[in-house]
Formats: sequence, structure tokens, C-alpha cells
Amino acid sequence: MDSAEDLITLLDEDGVEHEFSLVEVLEVDHQRYAVLQPVVAGEESDSAVIFRLEDDTLITIEDDAEFERVRQAFEAADEEQADEHASTVSEGPAGGQGEPPH
Repeated sequence: MDSAEDLITLLDEDGVEHEFSLVEVLEVDHQRYAVLQPVVAGEESDSAVIFRLEDDTLITIEDDAEFERVRQAFEAADEEQADEHASTVSEGPAGGQGEPPH
């Protein structure tokens, strides 16, 4: 974990605390959303949950179409980030396509 600031504790309907790490805040259709990943026994889970952000309040997304739009936007951004990382690694300064020597 990089920072304790990235951890969020939420209460479920039974009053039980659950800890999440903030993966990303993204904007879709002029609305902000938070992608949170459960933290179990100090480790992040493979699953994630998405909430709509209204001011600084997390709101459960009830509309399936809205949830699907946000999920697709997050996955597209995640893939783009992975592609950028792969490009940086494969075209890094030690052997990628660069300027010819002068």
C-alpha cells in the first residue's frame, strides 16, 4: 500500500466495517465515480466495486446501464494504461526506436 490516504472504511447494512483501497476516480458523462478494491487480511482482492461520487459521498449505483457504462470506461482506461506501460518498456531509452546517431 502506498499510502493510508488511499484506504477507505465502509460500513455494511449490519454495521460491519470493510476496508477498501481507492483504485481510481474517473469521470463518465460529467459524473465522477470511485473504483474501490476490497482489502482482505492486508491484501487487495481481485474484485472491485464502483460507486458514484456526489460531492464526497459514495452512492451505490442502482441503474444497470449506468454501472455498465462506468465499468467499460474503467476497463478501457485500464487497458490504455497497460498499453502505455508496455510501450514505455519496449521502446525505452536502451533499444527502442530513437534518433539515429549523428
